[in-house]
This record gives sequence, structure tokens and C-alpha cells, in this order.
Amino acid sequence: MKFEKIDCGGGIAAIVSSDSQVIVDVDSALDLLMSAKYEAGTKYIAVDKKLITEDFFVLSSGLAGEVLQKYINYGGKIAIYGDFSRYTSKPLKDFIYESNKGKDVFFVATKEEAVQKLANVI
Repeated sequence: MKFEKIDCGGGIAAIVSSDSQVIVDVDSALDLLMSAKYEAGTKYIAVDKKLITEDFFVLSSGLAGEVLQKYINYGGKIAIYGDFSRYTSKPLKDFIYESNKGKDVFFVATKEEAVQKLANVI
């Protein structure tokens, strides 16, 4: 796992890159947040949805809720980017819509949009 540090003016955001999934459960999600904090000096993370287990996007698994609650508790912000159009679940679409209205969790199409969303809350 590597972090590309992006200076957003008011602070740093980190774009995650990896050859394997970085969020597969709550512990790995917390490891990601803490690694970003210590390696990149930030709690503002942009991650490609391909680096997140599909269970995250099945709301009934509870994984998304647990992970995002931990991030909020620890002051982390996360922008997940990628193509979400293949998901047909109304609850997931509603979850994405509501998340994007807040200031902690964002679901966007591109890496550039993810960095922009994080820059707006730094």
C-alpha cells in the first residue's frame, strides 16, 4: 500500500494505491486510516472502490456502517471513487446520496473529484 500526498491548500489528502484490496473488514479499514495518518500525515483519504471488498457495498452486511462510523469517530474523511452505476440497490443508492450531502464520506466517479471533495472539507 502506498500513499500519494496531495497538497490541498489547507491540508494534505492521500490517494491510496495498492496491488490488493485495502478494506476487507473493520480492522483493515482502521489500519488504512492509521497508516495514512503516520505515513502521509493525514486522515483525509481517497481510495478506488476496486480496493474495497464488495461486501462493503452490500449494506445488509453492516460493513460500510461499521467502517464509516469508525472513520467518523477517529476524525477520518474518506472519498471513494469509481463506477457505482452497476449497483441497483435502492438502499445503497440512498446511502451514497445521503453520504455525499455530508462532510465525512463521499462517493464520486473520479480520483480528481475525490481529491476535490476532500479539499473542500480540509
